[in-house]
Amino acid sequence: MTLIFYKLLNRNFKNIIVAMIFFLFSAIIFAQEQNRNWNGKKCAVVLTYDDALNIHLDKVIPMLNSYQFKGTFYLIGSSPVVSQRIEEWRAAAKQGHELGNHTLNHPCNGNMPGREFVTSETDLSKYTVARAVNETRITNTLLKAIDGKNERTFAYPCGDFRIKDTLYYNFLKNDFVAARGVSPGYLNKKEVDFSNVNSFFENGSTAEKMIAEVEEAEKKGSFIVFLFHGVGGEHALNVDLEEHRKLLEYLKKRKKDIWVATMVDVAKYIKEN
Repeated sequence: MTLIFYKLLNRNFKNIIVAMIFFLFSAIIFAQEQNRNWNGKKCAVVLTYDDALNIHLDKVIPMLNSYQFKGTFYLIGSSPVVSQRIEEWRAAAKQGHELGNHTLNHPCNGNMPGREFVTSETDLSKYTVARAVNETRITNTLLKAIDGKNERTFAYPCGDFRIKDTLYYNFLKNDFVAARGVSPGYLNKKEVDFSNVNSFFENGSTAEKMIAEVEEAEKKGSFIVFLFHGVGGEHALNVDLEEHRKLLEYLKKRKKDIWVATMVDVAKYIKEN
């Protein structure tokens, strides 16, 4: 009896050990899956570029293509860089880059400090809501004529949301998947305001600084949207081309953990999940 008892005890002990190992293994797998809730990655990165600059076509898009990344380019409808280089923007869209809407004339509130560049024709404070809405929709029509797409995102010129006391994007919510703002922040999916998606404005930033921002997003299980203007010149707000390349190099090395995608794709993913 004693021998039989010890055999049963030993067998039960082995079963308990196996069950514990299975439980721990399952918990580890679950934790890993919970940490990879950005299209199977630990975090998402969105690279956005404002104002339709020549440098975007000449330097940035070829650089992104070399690393097999897709960016979001917010185009000003009236910009000569759009009208004179339509075929190149069309080619960029075919390569998977997003052509976002940055309005027709890039209106900003001229009453704000440091807005000496704002003219009477592009002063948002002198706009009516109807004009802002109509010009934005005209730009959507132009962009669709270039890329043939119905879904895209919007970016507020100068980060200005209001015409007097009115949030003019409220009249455009059905025209876009989301709107990118200019305030930084790391949010979980449930906290995202699709009328004002957070972004990190970069001017004179080093690769070290930008990589640290990505790592913080990963640590928090969140996503990060970068906001660039000039990359290697052509704009007073500028990031050195080599620093930008170093950021892409880092993202390429971390491709197993970091999902790099366009603003429209990440916004759709958040909404669907």
